[in-house]
Order: sequence, then C-alpha cells, then structure tokens
Amino acid sequence: MPPTCYSTRDHNAQVTLVQAIARGYAPDGGLYMPSRIARLPQAFIDHMSQMSLPDIAFAIANHAIGGIVAATTLRRIVADTVNFPIPLVHTMANRFALELFHGPTLNFKDVGARFMARTMVYLMRRAPARGTIHVIVATSGDTGAAVANSFYGLDGVRVHVLYPRDEVNELQQAQFTTLGGNVTALAVNGTYDDCKALVAAAFDDEELNRHMRLTTATSVNIARILPQTFYYFDAVAQLQRLGIDTSQLVIAIPCANLGNLASGLMARAMGLPVKRFVAVENANNIFYNYMQTGRFTPRPSVSSIAPALDAGNPANFERVVDLAGDRNRLLKLVHAYSYDDADIVQTMQQTYNNEHYLVDPHGAIAYRALQADLSDNETGVFLATAHPAKLKGTVERIVGCAVDVPAPLARSLATIPHPVPMTSGYTAFRRYLTQQS
Repeated sequence: MPPTCYSTRDHNAQVTLVQAIARGYAPDGGLYMPSRIARLPQAFIDHMSQMSLPDIAFAIANHAIGGIVAATTLRRIVADTVNFPIPLVHTMANRFALELFHGPTLNFKDVGARFMARTMVYLMRRAPARGTIHVIVATSGDTGAAVANSFYGLDGVRVHVLYPRDEVNELQQAQFTTLGGNVTALAVNGTYDDCKALVAAAFDDEELNRHMRLTTATSVNIARILPQTFYYFDAVAQLQRLGIDTSQLVIAIPCANLGNLASGLMARAMGLPVKRFVAVENANNIFYNYMQTGRFTPRPSVSSIAPALDAGNPANFERVVDLAGDRNRLLKLVHAYSYDDADIVQTMQQTYNNEHYLVDPHGAIAYRALQADLSDNETGVFLATAHPAKLKGTVERIVGCAVDVPAPLARSLATIPHPVPMTSGYTAFRRYLTQQS
C-alpha cells in the first residue's frame, strides 16, 4: 500500500504521499505528516559507521518512500543530492560542529531542496494532472538560493522566488537573481513576512489553484523534511567512527521556521540515537516563548545579524508539536534557548579567538546554546548551517579577519542580476502568476 499522510489539523484528512508532496500545504491550512514513521532496522543503526553518506541516505529514503520511487531511480536521486561530504569538525572538548554548508549554495538547505526537486519532478510528471509545475517560495536569503539552484534547468518547472528587496544582502541575492531560465526572482517592496503572506494567499486562492499547478519547496513541504534527516544519521556515523559513545548525544539547532528541528524529531522517531535536541532562536523567539509559557503567539519579525532566523511565525510549529505528541513530551525532547545580537557577536568572537574556528551567526547561536545546555558526560553536536562568506561583511566586522569567498559565490556575484519588482499587495502578485500560466 502506498505511504499516506495526514494534516496536522485533521488526522482523518488522509492523502497519498505523492499528493502531499504535490500540494505542499493541506487544504485546511495544516501541514502534512506521514501516517506512520517506521523505525529503521537496528542493524542499520549499528553499522552506519561502515557506510558512506550516499549509502546512509539511500537506506533512509528507500525505507521511507521506496514504495513510490523505484530503487534504481531513488539511488540516482540520492547520489545527485549528497555528492559531497559533510565534515564533522571538533571544536573543543566534547563539542563538535557539523558543517552543513558544503553543497552548491553553501547552505544546509541544499540537501533537502535538491532531493525534493528531483523527487517532486519525478512524481509529478507521473501524476494524472499535466502542465507546468509552478514552485513559489518566500525567502530571507538561503532558501531562495537552494530552491532556485535545485530546480534550475528542470523541464516543466517554473520557480518564483519572493524576497524582501531591502533585507537580503547582495551576495545572497546573487545566488537566485542571476540564474534566469526557469527561475524568476521577485524583489518585494516589503518584509520577509510580507513575502510569506503573498505565498500563503496564492495557496488559499482556489480559483488560481484550479488553473495552475502550484506547490512550494520550503520546509512546509514534507519532501523537504525527509532528506534533512540524512545528515543527522551521518553525524552519528561520523562520531561512531571516532569511537565516541553516542548514547548521550545532544544536537543543537539554530531555528527559525523549525523545519530542521522537525527533521531531527522525525529522525529520532526513525531510530536516531539522540538524547535530546537544543532549539535556539534569536530575538524572534516565538518557539522559545511557547516552550516557556505554553502559548504560541506569532508576531512581526525583527531584523538581526542572523537573518535566516528572522521568522515571526514559525511555519513548522504544528509539525514539531505533532511529532512530539504534546507540549509535555516536547519539553522532554527539546530544550529551548534565545539570544540577542550581542550574544551572537560575543560567541563568534570567542569561538574565533579561543578555538580558532570561524562560525557564521546562525551556527554561533547554536554553539552558544550547546555550551549552556551540555553536561560533562554528554557529547554535543551543533549545526553550522551556512558558510561564513554568505554574510561576509557581517562576519568580517565581528571577528576582524578577511573571509574568502568560495568559487560558487564569486561566480554568482560576477553575473548580472535581473529581479522583477513586486509590491507587497496580493493583487499584483496574482496578476503576475496568471501571466505565467
């Protein structure tokens, strides 16, 4: 029987996994979750240290969606997704950085977006509906780059990236405004929250959806959550190769829309040997406040030196609570922290000066929380989610050293951008979309 999914708002609203991937959002506004998350065989967990990342990723993917994608095709998709190593870097004592920024756009989202792009196109081309697939996505920088580059050049797909024109630095913009082809960058005269509101309005527009095949490639889509489990298992495998006991493992995650935390919780449900997660936010501390008070209160986001964390309404909140079961269970599985810009600056400087490790603002906030939360008998891993060069100016001002720009970023900067101006009102965005169909 093909795998199915339910909405976080109605467990009886079941659809096939293929339908969930194609739609992105559930019709009731909820998020899709697998009806069953089966544990991986213990033999797999015990022998991961003897496996490469592509082999680990294929075993997980085949376990989860092997019923809808043939093994040969799935192995090819996985090989195309994780054809680069993810280094585990020792920082100090019992703490390690998992550097997730070695993909094409130097950000952790490359893994999920690339796997999703290949899988989604494979499945949707075999669906009864026909016509161009329109991927619409709001970004504060990194998501747009990962999604645009992952879908770039794929036949039958158009990508529309909405970004706040005054809140994304030149280097990040260059990664998705210079591609052209089947990728259009929309420079919105507004905030990141305005961009997300435009995307949500398009999915709520029933008439528009009857005439266009709309989907999203953010972490809202279940196809982005599954492949992000790969690197959690790979981290454990790397620790095992070093002879480190992973029975007391703690993983710290910089959080905004909570997609990476949802992936970690899903990995744990699949058998990942992790004791708990540490979720850390900047001043946009919606999840932290929920964990403290039990009240989930979204609010407009505020800008920070860690822009990928500037989310005022975490999109995966319902999925995180659903994975835990309830708040009481969530409090046992996740410890939450929040730090402001001054804390981030201090951590970056101390990490560089004392440990000779250059970390970007997003990784720094996770490292700070891990230091505060970890006990002496525990092993900690924090996720370094973006290359420091993605925020070159900010990092250089804070640590006082030059940050080299890797070749992929340099090539983007050397290419002429061609964004399309867009207001923050839905009427103009809807008119633009109807002209693309």
